[in-house]
Amino acid sequence: MEAKVWREMGLTDREYELIKEILKREPNYVEVGMFAVMWSEHCSYKSSRAVLKKLPTQGPHVLQGPGENAGIVDIGEGLAVAFKVESHNHPSAIEPFQGAATGVGGIVRDIFTMGARPIANLNSLRFGDLEKPRSRYLFNGVVNGIGWYGNCMGIPTVAGEVYFDNSYAGNPIVNAMCVGLVKHGDIARGVAAGKGNAVMVVGARTGRDGIHGCTFASEELSEESEDRRPSVQVGDPFMEKLLLEACQELTAKNLIVGMQDMGAAGLTGCVCEMASRGGTGMNIDISLVPRREKGMTPYEVMLSESQERMLIVPRAGSEEEVKAIFSKWGLEAVVIGEVTEDGLLNIFDGEEKVACIPAAALTKGCPAYSPEEREPAYLKEVREIDSGKYSFGNWNKALLKVLSSPTIASKKWVYRQYDYMVQTDTVIVPGGDAALLRVKGTSKALAVTIDGNGRYCYLDPFCGGAIAVAEAARNIVCTGARPLAVTDCLNFGNPEKPEIFWQFRNVIEGMSKACRVLETPVVSGNVSFYNETAGEPVFPTPTVGMVGLLENIEKRCKAGFSGEGDAVVLLGESKDELGGSEYLKIMTGLVSGKPPVIDLELEKAVQECCLKLIDQGLVSSAHDCSEGGLAVALAEGCIIGGRGVKIEMISDLNPAALLFGESQSRILLTVPWEHISKAETVSLDLGVPFNILGRVKGRSLTFIVNGTKFIDLEVGSMEREWLEAIPCLMS
Repeated sequence: MEAKVWREMGLTDREYELIKEILKREPNYVEVGMFAVMWSEHCSYKSSRAVLKKLPTQGPHVLQGPGENAGIVDIGEGLAVAFKVESHNHPSAIEPFQGAATGVGGIVRDIFTMGARPIANLNSLRFGDLEKPRSRYLFNGVVNGIGWYGNCMGIPTVAGEVYFDNSYAGNPIVNAMCVGLVKHGDIARGVAAGKGNAVMVVGARTGRDGIHGCTFASEELSEESEDRRPSVQVGDPFMEKLLLEACQELTAKNLIVGMQDMGAAGLTGCVCEMASRGGTGMNIDISLVPRREKGMTPYEVMLSESQERMLIVPRAGSEEEVKAIFSKWGLEAVVIGEVTEDGLLNIFDGEEKVACIPAAALTKGCPAYSPEEREPAYLKEVREIDSGKYSFGNWNKALLKVLSSPTIASKKWVYRQYDYMVQTDTVIVPGGDAALLRVKGTSKALAVTIDGNGRYCYLDPFCGGAIAVAEAARNIVCTGARPLAVTDCLNFGNPEKPEIFWQFRNVIEGMSKACRVLETPVVSGNVSFYNETAGEPVFPTPTVGMVGLLENIEKRCKAGFSGEGDAVVLLGESKDELGGSEYLKIMTGLVSGKPPVIDLELEKAVQECCLKLIDQGLVSSAHDCSEGGLAVALAEGCIIGGRGVKIEMISDLNPAALLFGESQSRILLTVPWEHISKAETVSLDLGVPFNILGRVKGRSLTFIVNGTKFIDLEVGSMEREWLEAIPCLMS
């Protein structure tokens, strides 16, 4: 076989030699394709595996950690939550609507593959400057694709985030998260076990879409990427809804040994991962796989990533009942092979054997790499800039300008296109810190969020990684829920570049430390490398999805100011920090300085304090103070609650840092005056700074510092700027 064949599939010469050693012969074309997809960075994590081991994955609530289709945590009363986040960045850059739509479809399948019923979708999105036509095209297509797929399936999209920066102009970040509920006894896993048990393909027919999709995701984008449109799958949410219901019936009737979504690497990924987990093999006849296109080769069938398909191993003797269930839902279920004990994947096309590979060779046999690392040269330059000197006299105008920044502005234009009330469980809707969903039949509620800040990670990867975890947890806590666990999506450039891998390792170490201190283990996730266009990488962007549990839904807390006359209280401290802030970027165009520092022990104390205050009924509202700083947090609280505040402070901080600095470990509360003494005592007992800033009053935001009125704006004028910024740019 010519070297160009395996190189075009993404394999190196060294890897090809290793394949020959494993097989003890030359591989054929189908086998090379199977190794290529499974040994791609997207599937094998060959560059990241060693570093990911730094993340904590165990905890008292964890029922299933990394290694399965999704992580699962216990929430009591025989119930558990399955959740995971994954990227669909490259497909969305080429075909934004279908790229985003199939990203949603794939992550939803990961959840119901575990036996769980999906109850919520979330997303984390990043694009270039919204004033540029291509960024608007990508943004519009992605949002429409997410809304279309989720709405058609009847799964509410309840939370998310959207950032805009030129770093993402050529390579948008599209991370999709799904959360599902499952009874302990219904948990399913992607394992093939039981000699002689049937192997069945269920769901949609197989086509040529998505072939080598995972290798496409393991390379940088370029001008030639437009030619890769066939690698973008085409989704059918109505088919997936039927598939979901059929699979739910299978798990409820205990008819399956194992089940796996046909996502990345398609049938190849399913057979090798299920067999590898079970220590088994399979004999498969791909001539039996239902197809929607004529003339498909064995190579195409094995590598197709057509959507809405699953591979299942039913319990012995239940094949006909499985077929009947799928037939009832208008779907096909076809036996294509059986489980064996020899650990080999024998792939036949009728009578002809087209591949024979040890299952473990495709999963555990992939080489692991330790790429070279080097601190990026740019850090010295960007950190030396004195961001503290940037102050502007007209603070009213400054606040309105920050509020109308697309990154800070209301994302209502986005989430109004999503049905976030379907299933009737959404108690706190999009627009606050985290969404809250009731757990029917119990007094419990789940808080869900997704968060990250690539700018911080660009300036200080370790600190940025820690902040990503801390802010997600803070969002959960502001609803009154206690954080349980993390799913992450790690979006970086080319790991073969020493500077990129240095960023990656430091981000993971920062995340790991935060997860350990805050007791939020990582139970699932995804690594997305090669997010570059023409050699320019995106900011290192870890997105952190988090789930929290509120035992009593009646004790929930919202972000908007509500009680006239309530005290406005800040838990935590504001510092002279302006580096990496949205304010600095808007006013100067610079991404510079040092990002805010984070004291994780203080962060833990602030969150514990907030939880106690909410649980004891001492606060009217709680809102995370982060991007945009204190002035933006106050403005958002006013807008969401429809009330004004009067703030009077004594401070020697730089006015810009006081108003717009993004110091960490801060939560803005409103507290009825009759509860102030008790709330302060709780705070002081935990060693948390408790600062009374002012009171909820009138219909304006008035901010007075050292006797000077810095800001005086009507809530309505702030709301207009905040609500209309994105619609104006999209019109």
